[in-house]
Amino acid sequence: MNIDFPFNIDGSGRTASTDDDDHIRDLIEQLLFTSPGERVNRPDFGSGLLKMVFAPNSADLAATLQGSVQAAIQRWLGDLIELKSLEVTAENSTLSLTLSYLVRRTNEIKTAEISRAV
Repeated sequence: MNIDFPFNIDGSGRTASTDDDDHIRDLIEQLLFTSPGERVNRPDFGSGLLKMVFAPNSADLAATLQGSVQAAIQRWLGDLIELKSLEVTAENSTLSLTLSYLVRRTNEIKTAEISRAV
């Protein structure tokens, strides 16, 4: 059973579940928006994205973020997915990430687009 993220209750009053594809996307989001040191039993889990929220948006920030996100995905989600491409762009006050990844269990290539204002 894949628990949906963020946690919620379904119509029958039980813990909401989700399909495998959505669960992997949820795991990617959790990894991206968790700061290292935030989890007690996994102090180095996370990508460091939130530390860069108040940094000046630039190409350097995008390159730094690309390296840290790529390393975090390979370390923490490498058993589930294989990262095919990662593009980080900084435009005005928005950071955008486009990930293309292979789901190891099904050999399907998926794409996730995540963007946040900084």
